[in-house]
Amino acid sequence: MIRRRLQKLGEHLDILRKTQQYSRSEFVDDPHLYGSAERFLQLSIEAINDVASHVAVDENLGAAERAQDLPHIFESEGLIGGELRDQWADMIGFRNVLVHDYIDIDRTIVHDAIQNRLGEIERLRSVFARYL
Repeated sequence: MIRRRLQKLGEHLDILRKTQQYSRSEFVDDPHLYGSAERFLQLSIEAINDVASHVAVDENLGAAERAQDLPHIFESEGLIGGELRDQWADMIGFRNVLVHDYIDIDRTIVHDAIQNRLGEIERLRSVFARYL
């Protein structure tokens, strides 16, 4: 399960990296590009949370009642630092915005996330790859 999710996450990140070539205006003005990128960003964050939940249970780190608990569990076990914990918590909040407040999303924020924050997802992916 972890292997499949991480593989899928890699595919999502490859797609998102391709969208980095577009300028902010190209990205914002193209509903197909934006919609696709938004969905793959959401799926990437969900994959991180899914893998983390499985690792937490498999390694007896504790069960998370909600996704926001995951970064704290992994930090308390010394598996990630405070900076990555905060970045991950921000991702989870952003994923919730993408899913629930999609009407009010500023497309430039999504563009900025894709341009500047995919490395955070990659770092988390590396943390979980240790459990393969």
